[in-house]
Amino acid sequence: MTNSYFPFSRISIGVRLVVVAMLSSLIILVGAAVVLSEIYRRAAERAFDERLHVYIQSVAANIASKNTANAFDPYGLGDPRFTLPLSGWYWQIRIEGSAPQNIFSSLSLFGGRLPRLEDLHVPSHDGSSREGYIIGPDERRLRLVERALELPDGARYLVQIAGNADEIEQTIQNFKTALWTAFALLACVLGVTTIFQTRFGLLPLSRLSSQISSIRRGLSDRVEGEFPDDIAPVAGELNLLIESNRDILERARTQVGNLAHALKTPLSVILNEASGQETPLADKVREQADIMRDQVNWHLERARAAARAGAIGVTTDIEPALAGLQRTFLKIYSERALSIELNCSSDLKFRGEKRDFDDMVGNLVDNAAKWARHQISIEALGLPVIDGRNFLEVIVSDDGPGLPAEKRKDVMRRGQRLDETVPGSGLGLAIVADIASLYGGSLTLEDSEQGGLRAVLRLPSL
Repeated sequence: MTNSYFPFSRISIGVRLVVVAMLSSLIILVGAAVVLSEIYRRAAERAFDERLHVYIQSVAANIASKNTANAFDPYGLGDPRFTLPLSGWYWQIRIEGSAPQNIFSSLSLFGGRLPRLEDLHVPSHDGSSREGYIIGPDERRLRLVERALELPDGARYLVQIAGNADEIEQTIQNFKTALWTAFALLACVLGVTTIFQTRFGLLPLSRLSSQISSIRRGLSDRVEGEFPDDIAPVAGELNLLIESNRDILERARTQVGNLAHALKTPLSVILNEASGQETPLADKVREQADIMRDQVNWHLERARAAARAGAIGVTTDIEPALAGLQRTFLKIYSERALSIELNCSSDLKFRGEKRDFDDMVGNLVDNAAKWARHQISIEALGLPVIDGRNFLEVIVSDDGPGLPAEKRKDVMRRGQRLDETVPGSGLGLAIVADIASLYGGSLTLEDSEQGGLRAVLRLPSL
C-alpha cells in the first residue's frame, strides 16, 4: 500500500501525540461534563422535591390536627407565592372518594386544577408519594409532588404541592455554565501542558535529528552527546553505521586504485611493445589498447565517483573550489588570453566530494575553453527546494560556435567526439553527466546568450 491511502502517515510524532492526547482529554472532559450535569440535575430535583415535601408535611400536619381539610388556612404555609395568582407555586387538597367539588386549592391556582400524577402514569416510590413534571394552568412547566394521606377516621386525602420548574432549570443551567467554563479552562491548561510534555519528551529525538543533520552537512563526523536509554542504542548504531560506511568506502577506493595500477601497467607494456613496430598487427594492438585504456579509465573513474557519492557527511564549499578552477584554467590557456568570469554566492555548499566537483566543473570549463573565442562565464546559484531536497546549479557558458541541438545527445555518450582536431578522449561530458547522476543531479546543454554552448550542471546542496 502507498502512503496515498494514509493521509496522516507523514504527520510528525509530536503532532500525533498532541492531537491524540488532546482528543482523549476532550472526550473525557465532555463525557465527565455530561455525567456531572446529569448527576447535578438529579440532585437539584431531589433538593427541590425535599422543599415541596416540607410543604406537604406542613399541610398534612394541619389536616391531621384539625381532622378536616375544610379548615386549612390558605395562608397557612407562610409563603406569599401561594397567594399570588398564577405565580407558579400551588397547593391542592383532594378528598378521595368524594365528589369533584371537594377539592381545596391555593389562591394562586386562580380556579385552576392540578392533575393527578397517578393519572399520568407516574410510578410511586413508597406507595404513597409521587414526584413528576406537569404543565400548569399558565402553561408553565411545574414540578409536582403528591402524597396520599389517610386519617384514623378513614378519611383519605391527596395532598399536592407544585413549584415552578424554572427554578430547577435555572439552577442546573448555572451549574452547567460554571462546569463548562471550568472544563474549558482545564482543557486549555491540559493542551498547554500536553504540548510542553510532548516537546520535552521528544527533545532527545530533536537533538538526535540535529546531530544527524550536522553529519549530513559535514559539520560533524559522528553523533555526540548523551541520550536517554531508549534512544542511546539508536545513536550508537548510527555511529557504527557511519564508521562502517567509511570503512567500506576506504576499502573500495583502495581496491579501485589497486585495480587501476594492475591494469594500466600491462596496457603500458603492450603499447610500448607495439609502438616500435609498423605492422597491421601493431596498429590493431595500439588501437585496441587505446580503447581498453579509455574503457578502464571510464569505469575506474565511475567506480571512484560511485564510492565517493555514497560517503556520509561530505560537503564542499563552492566558491573557493570555483575560484581555484578559475585560476587553474587561466594559467592553462594563458596564451589565448581568455576571460573567465566567476559569479558565485559564498554560502553555497555541494553535498559531495570536492574531487568530484572539481572533475565535473573542470571538464565543463575545459570543454568551454577549447571552443571559446574570447570569454567564458561560470555562475553558481541556489535553487528552490525540489521534492524536499536542496539543489544548486553551476552554469558554464562560452562564446564559441555552439552546438546544434540534434548533436547534444551525441556528445553526452561515452567516447563520442564531434571534432577529431580538438584534443581529448571524448569522455569529459559523459563522465560529468554520469557523476552528476550518481549524486542525483543532471547535466543539460543549451544555447548561451554569448552564442556558444551553455552547460547547466545541477547538483545536491545543503
